[in-house]
Amino acid sequence: MRAIVIHDTKDLRVEERDVGQPGTGEVLVRLAIGGVCGSDLHYYNHGGFGTVRLKEPMILGHEVSGHVEAVGDGVDSIKVGSLVSVLPSRPCGNCRYCLEGAPNHCLNMRFYGSAMPFPHIQGAFQELLLVDVGQCVNADGLEPGEAAMAEPLSVGLHATRRAGQMLGKKVLITGCGPIGALCILAARSAGAAEIVVTDLSPNALSYAEKVGADQVINVGENPEILQEYSQGKGHFDVLYECSGTQQALSSGMAVMRPQGVILQLGLGGDMNIPMMLLTSKELEIRGSFRFHEEFFTAVELMRKGRINVKPLISHTLPLKDARVAFDTANDRSQAMKTQISFA
Repeated sequence: MRAIVIHDTKDLRVEERDVGQPGTGEVLVRLAIGGVCGSDLHYYNHGGFGTVRLKEPMILGHEVSGHVEAVGDGVDSIKVGSLVSVLPSRPCGNCRYCLEGAPNHCLNMRFYGSAMPFPHIQGAFQELLLVDVGQCVNADGLEPGEAAMAEPLSVGLHATRRAGQMLGKKVLITGCGPIGALCILAARSAGAAEIVVTDLSPNALSYAEKVGADQVINVGENPEILQEYSQGKGHFDVLYECSGTQQALSSGMAVMRPQGVILQLGLGGDMNIPMMLLTSKELEIRGSFRFHEEFFTAVELMRKGRINVKPLISHTLPLKDARVAFDTANDRSQAMKTQISFA
């Protein structure tokens, strides 16, 4: 079977790999769709991120869906032929954080397509994927492209859960890549009354409008529009900071109401926090990292029609054009979510 393998910066190859048969409690999934994530692009563009570097070839990918090809002994919850969204995180279930109900902080986490440990954890961009049955969430009724969006949607849902009460809140989202756009959907489904989105890309902001933002602001062209929200000590109750940039955090904090909540999702590196604003407005900064049980909720919300992610899927390219797909995903002037078809 074929897999998408990163060897070094810009060295992406489609290669043959072997796959076994499902054992007890395992499922063999024939991949349908894989979405290119920001972390995949870090490996493609830079060979890693921060201190994490590629030390051996690694299969990329963790946003995937597919159809059940075969099941092992003891598997009766998933039927052959069913469409499944594949949960990419595999917490151990036994460490202190798993036992405390925080599996997204598992000390022994295995997450598809990660060069953090060595040997690296191979990813899910492969035509046939062996997974534990607990990683398979029934997605029948969805299109494969939608089902593959469960992972990034879960990131937005986890952040929204971290925010607390959302009903009637005024929300600012800084940075409208796929995660920022999905946060629009997550916040709205939780009852947000007003959602304003900022970005530098006209294309990104056009997608924000498609999924229901009340106002979009190009802060490169019209920064003064956002500043108008600073009157009366600020306007917004909740800030989703999805860009990972110092400027976005500072400008966002300036328009927050006293006792507002800031959710930091963007991972652009360490940033300085405007402590005077934090203190004088009694703001709270809450980190938001990955997800776990929200993955199952994401699939359920899509299956029930409560959240529609289809407008965010901008490109779908065949496996043979994997490198083109990565280059397309790199281009924010045209892409939102780029997916690869394995069918």
